[in-house]
Amino acid sequence: MLHRSVFAFFMSLVLSIIMSAWVTYLNLGLTSDFIAKWLEAWILAWPAAAVCAFLFGPGVGRLTNQIVNKAMS
Repeated sequence: MLHRSVFAFFMSLVLSIIMSAWVTYLNLGLTSDFIAKWLEAWILAWPAAAVCAFLFGPGVGRLTNQIVNKAMS
């Protein structure tokens, strides 16, 4: 459970930073208040990403193992 929680924490942190920056950039461009708008979006996105990573991470890991194992055999 500790591994799953730490993984979800870091995966959601990295993905929410990257995705919120990208979507903010696509929606606003590089405006003078880009950083403020990006941080606002990130603060809202990170908890949602953390819950998704925690809930769906194990299933995605199992699916990945099945696909890779099938491809390797």
